[in-house]
Amino acid sequence: MSDYQMLINGKWVDAVSSEQFDDFNPYTGQVYATVAKGSESDAKLAMEAAFNARKAWAAVPPPERSAILFTAADLMEKQMMEFSQILIHEAGSTFGKSMFEISQTIDLLRTAAGDCKAVKGETFQTDSGKLSMTIRSPKGTVVGISPWNFPLILSMFKAAYAVGTGNTVVLKPASETPVIGLKIGKLFEEAGLMPGVLNVITGPGSVIGDALVESPYCSMVSLTGETATGMHVAQLAAKHGKDYHLELGGKNPLIILDDVDMEFAVNTAAFGAFLHQGQICIASGRIIFEGDRINEFGEKLAQKARQLPWGDPEKQDTVVGPLINDSQVARVDALVKDAVAKGAALLAGGTFEGRVYEPTVLLNVTPDMDIYYQETFGPVASIISVKDDQEALSVANDTEYGLSAGILTRDIYKAVTLAEQVQAGMVHINDSSIDADACCPFGGVKSSGKGREGGRYSIEEFTEVKWVTLQKGIKGYPF
Repeated sequence: MSDYQMLINGKWVDAVSSEQFDDFNPYTGQVYATVAKGSESDAKLAMEAAFNARKAWAAVPPPERSAILFTAADLMEKQMMEFSQILIHEAGSTFGKSMFEISQTIDLLRTAAGDCKAVKGETFQTDSGKLSMTIRSPKGTVVGISPWNFPLILSMFKAAYAVGTGNTVVLKPASETPVIGLKIGKLFEEAGLMPGVLNVITGPGSVIGDALVESPYCSMVSLTGETATGMHVAQLAAKHGKDYHLELGGKNPLIILDDVDMEFAVNTAAFGAFLHQGQICIASGRIIFEGDRINEFGEKLAQKARQLPWGDPEKQDTVVGPLINDSQVARVDALVKDAVAKGAALLAGGTFEGRVYEPTVLLNVTPDMDIYYQETFGPVASIISVKDDQEALSVANDTEYGLSAGILTRDIYKAVTLAEQVQAGMVHINDSSIDADACCPFGGVKSSGKGREGGRYSIEEFTEVKWVTLQKGIKGYPF
């Protein structure tokens, strides 16, 4: 067990109050680390540090900012096992998931390093004949609020692109995963980032979050998290005239049409439902199966679920590890029990040991069951029967969310037609709903958020457009 301080203005400091809080290992339930417990006073100091550093950092040439991101990527590559151990012990990540997240984050850093060296404006042919163009400038000081499920890459989406485009940042990692956020701060410190550009503050979001958003030094808030939290932050940001970007929850459909190879369908559904214990905003929360092979599909998926290794996340073959805390275990179990009580067939799972919930398969899930609409965030495959592709579309859109979707079919015309009509920010044909790429737009519609992350979309989020004109010669005026 180790003690961790916060990073403010290039210095590692205790909370103003000297208070600390315990960070628990989800699998063992034991204290993994003791971390500084920040308050409004610490939030103010962090925001002041970021605000004061903003002009000097914005003046740094883009190639130098890019070089720091490349260096951070190289350092992370050398420290992969250290990052992996933090993700396993703090977030309950399995070894495989941790290595996947780290490799994706390294790619993100390098992609951002290239993107931020090529921030583009436009020129316009105007009636007046004068030179008319746009330039992009950093927004100023960005507050980044990240979640606990993929705490490394989702924090880095904010830090890398915001820093790379010339902003300063105050990063607030989730209280369940503060150490990985602090490790990001250490990484950038080692990469040579100047003091005050990236600050990392830890503590309860209910205390710190509002103070960060309401700070007069805050230009923008970028949050990934629960929908209720996001809506609160959006209202607060709008009240104070701040820009905001939100990536929120999802109840994502995986539409499986009746022409699909059964083994492919089973493997895709299992990946979408069980990766990282289903604790993914883009997990396949509703498996919508067309046709009369549904019982065969359900049994084969249950058979695969029963064969998946579950338990200790440190074992390299473990596929399903622990849920983040006891309340989440209770919530998932209540959703499963409610579905079974209302007529769903429990084909596999439905039990748990400690915080590890067994991979679970439910057949014939219907709208009267809580799990039909509620985001599960657990390793539960909920199978819904439909008669044709139009009913599948109707079920897919029967949700307040609109984050991601998967469509499995050999009929490409039908796949594209459905993709155009599914109400989601991302649709993946012949793949699960789980997909992300550093250069592509990641985000949703409806209650799943506002704005996009990735590549030029992150650049657009973290910069302001300014219209600049140059009059050629002496202009005549009517008076």
